[in-house]
Amino acid sequence: MSRPPKCRKVDFIPQLTYFKPAGVPLKDLTEVTLSVEELEAIRLKDLMGLEQEACSERMGVSRPTYHRILSSARQKVAEALIKGRAIRVEGGNYQVIIRHFRCQMCGHQWEEVCGRRAELTCPSCNTEQILRINKDGSLFNCHMWKEGKRI
Repeated sequence: MSRPPKCRKVDFIPQLTYFKPAGVPLKDLTEVTLSVEELEAIRLKDLMGLEQEACSERMGVSRPTYHRILSSARQKVAEALIKGRAIRVEGGNYQVIIRHFRCQMCGHQWEEVCGRRAELTCPSCNTEQILRINKDGSLFNCHMWKEGKRI
C-alpha cells in the first residue's frame, strides 16, 4: 500500500483555468486536465527560470518528485498543443502559500494569497506604507523585502 502524496506548496492560483484551440467548438474538443501543482511546476521552471533544486524547495517536495510533476505537466501541454486538445486547470494535492502584512500607519494586519495583487495597499486606511510580516508578527526576511519594506 502506497502512502498518500505530500501536499505541494503553490504560490499562484490561476485566474484563467480553461484554454482551447481557436476555431474549434467546445463540443468537438477533448480535454487534458492539468493539476494546479503541475501548472506551478511549469511556472517556476519555464516562466521564472528557476533551477529544479530551487523549484522543489519552493514546492516543498523532493527533486525527483518535482521532476515527475514537471514531466507530467509538460507531457500534458505537449499533447494538448500537438493533438489540438483543450486544457483545464483544476484539482491536485496542493496548499496555497499565504502572505501576511501589517500597516505601518494604522496597525491593521491581514493576509493574502501569493500572486493575487500587483499593488499592495492597506485595506483599512489605503496607505502604501505596509510591512510584510511572518505569521508570528515578526518582520519577513526576503531579498525582495528590505527591513520589512518592499523594494
